[in-house]
Amino acid sequence: LKAVILIGGPQKGTRFRPLSFEVPKPLFPVAGVPMVQHHVEACAKVPGMKEILLMGFYQPNEALSRFLVSAQQEFKIPIRYLQEYAALGTGGGIYHFRDQILSGGAEAFFVLNADVCSEFPLQEMLEFRQQHGDVHSFVILGTTANRTQALNYGCIVANANTQEVQHYVEKPSTFVSEIINCGIYLFTPAIFQHIGEVFQRNQQELALEESSNGWQRAEVIRLEQDVFTALAGSGKLYVYKTDGFWSQIKSAGSAIYASRLYLNQYSKSHPERLAQNKPGGPVIRGNVYIHPTASIDSTAVLGPNVSIGEGVTVGAGVRVRESIVLHGASLHDHTCVLNTIVGWDSTIGRWARVEGTPSDPNPNDPYAKIDSETLFRDGRLTPSITILGCSVTIPAEVVILNSIVLPHKELSRSYKNQIIL
Repeated sequence: LKAVILIGGPQKGTRFRPLSFEVPKPLFPVAGVPMVQHHVEACAKVPGMKEILLMGFYQPNEALSRFLVSAQQEFKIPIRYLQEYAALGTGGGIYHFRDQILSGGAEAFFVLNADVCSEFPLQEMLEFRQQHGDVHSFVILGTTANRTQALNYGCIVANANTQEVQHYVEKPSTFVSEIINCGIYLFTPAIFQHIGEVFQRNQQELALEESSNGWQRAEVIRLEQDVFTALAGSGKLYVYKTDGFWSQIKSAGSAIYASRLYLNQYSKSHPERLAQNKPGGPVIRGNVYIHPTASIDSTAVLGPNVSIGEGVTVGAGVRVRESIVLHGASLHDHTCVLNTIVGWDSTIGRWARVEGTPSDPNPNDPYAKIDSETLFRDGRLTPSITILGCSVTIPAEVVILNSIVLPHKELSRSYKNQIIL
């Protein structure tokens, strides 16, 4: 078994700015560890997993190399990064590197998108494939969404008894099904034959067009639109439906929601990562992650759903809720931070209040998903969580509401509903 994690590249993640300026989006910390580490950990737990490949078109950089080294040491499994020469789409990348994926005689491999958070029921997908379908069938992880939100995802129509996928539509314009594609797949080497057919077809179409930059475009293959749509109804594609948690991480607001889902899971999987109330320590409410190097005053109140990074300083009487505070940030005495991501090395002055509006799914609808909201609606900034880029300084006694502050800014007054460039 192998696993491929698709991490995308720098021109993606625009909805994640200004945070993606400092670190590639897959390395952004969610619940205290890089987003993609949750994927790596889930893959490493599967018995028989021989290698994990990260695939994308980020230039190999120091942060990525550091992550690969530390993850290999922690999970005792070979982890490599394969860099695409251009954005090849979800299918083009794995087709381009098919020899690397199949080397060593891989019988099956998982493909996971880096921008989802999930319980990753990989073992269950393997068992499901053995019970349904033949050894050459492919499995998509699916989950239930509500009818209106299903239109934003790939929709799957499956046979109720066998779970065979009969119909697949990516982001349909009208309702098709409430079972949606979670971006986590289990393939056998036979998938490359199907991707290869798309590649040949693309080449033939381009030969007819004779366009100048055709060589690159034939290799851009999307698993969802190009491959699954064709495979549906052929008896080779199945859906495994999960009831576990799942969410996309497209915008910075969804990172706080994903952090909540993972922190919640820690009570079962990593209780040692959750902070406890101790004599002389801060007041902890709900699930809170605190990096061991952070310095927190005993009168601070943290939680629920708070993640405090490396070397963070939290002063007396500080209140933090539903927020991510990144490494090196400093919250001076009596600040209040709600629904906010505080960037690396940022400083919030005394008695300041920094607050955003949560973009959580409807809590009364068990199938609601987070809306991947746009930054602007009708020309106005949509109220969402507040984001401070890296090295932002907020003065004492000001209020920052629903705003996005780009890196290296020193503010002098209060702001509301603004992007501060």
